[in-house]
Amino acid sequence: MALLITEECINCAACEPECPNEAIHEDDPVYVIEPDLCTECVGFHEEAQCAAVCPVDCCLPDPDHEETEEQLLAKKDKIHPNG
Repeated sequence: MALLITEECINCAACEPECPNEAIHEDDPVYVIEPDLCTECVGFHEEAQCAAVCPVDCCLPDPDHEETEEQLLAKKDKIHPNG
């Protein structure tokens, strides 16, 4: 399942550099996660790094983009074919 950033986002930018897929970008008024690029850090880290560093806990599972671990790994391999 991809993650999303809720309206509670304080626009601190802590999450953006932590994303191994560059799925997070600044929008107005909050940051957003591109679901086609979000792998919840599967294949990179034990936990989603955006959620781990978020000071207000606004990085949550996106119910509109549910995926299995296998699907997330396949997405990771498609985004990063050489790594």
